[in-house]
Formats: sequence, structure tokens, C-alpha cells
Amino acid sequence: MKKIASFTIDHIKLQPGVYVSRKDHVGDSVITTFDLRMTSPNEEPVMNTAEMHTIEHLAATFLRNHALYGDKTVYFGPMGCRTGFYLLLAGDYESKDIVDLMIEMYEFIRDFKDEVPGASPKDCGNYLDMNLGMANYLAKKYLDQVLYNITPDRLVYPK
Repeated sequence: MKKIASFTIDHIKLQPGVYVSRKDHVGDSVITTFDLRMTSPNEEPVMNTAEMHTIEHLAATFLRNHALYGDKTVYFGPMGCRTGFYLLLAGDYESKDIVDLMIEMYEFIRDFKDEVPGASPKDCGNYLDMNLGMANYLAKKYLDQVLYNITPDRLVYPK
């Protein structure tokens, strides 16, 4: 069986960043999948499910309510390896195109102090598995260590 594209990335060299993972064509449209890598694979601890779940709820809510990207947001969700998230946007984008959006989104997550949207038994299948404090912390870490001063090598997958 042929390896899927995401398994061909050298995860030993991969560092936190914003990467285009793939572009899919659906009819005349393009869907761009972004790899929002928050931790260094196989080097630092992965994120726990509670904070990932919280980030997922906050980011999805933020993106789907965004004035420019709300209608372009196809999906936001966690990677199975728990080192980051996937964001799918309708349109043909490069990593640099969404850095400002990611800064805005992660600042929203960093600063969020209210009840997590959708964190109720009626709205979520695992509503108790949330950790807002750690989600705030991880968003701040990603902003400070990656997004605020992102370099070209953190926008393109390593060779």
C-alpha cells in the first residue's frame, strides 16, 4: 500500500510551525490542509487530550465566526499523535497567508477565560474532558515560540 503524504514528512526534523500539508481539488475548488504543529514530534511531550479538546472547541468556534474565514473553514481538529492540529480551508493558500489568522486565533485562545463553548453534556460527547488553563498556556507558548517571530523554515516542511 502507498504511504499517505503526511507519513512521508521527516518527523525527526519537523519543528513547531505552520505548514501546508496538502491541497485537494474538489471540482473547480481547492481545499488547503494546514499542519499547525505545536510541539516537536518525538522530542517533547505531546499535549494531553483535555487541553487539545479545549483548543479544538475554542479554535473551531473562533474560525467559524471569523468575518473573513468563517465561510472558508471546512474543518479544525486534532492530530492523532497529539502534536498539533489540522485546519482545512476552502481556497488555494500558502502557509504565510494564514499566519496573521493563526496569531489572532491563538491570542483568542490564550486570553479566553469564560466557559468553553460547547462544553456541556447536551453539546459535546466528552464535555468533562477540558482544561482551559493548559489550553491558555499552550496557546501562549505557540505564539511566543513560533507565531510571533515565525521564520521561513517554520512555514515549509523540512527536506
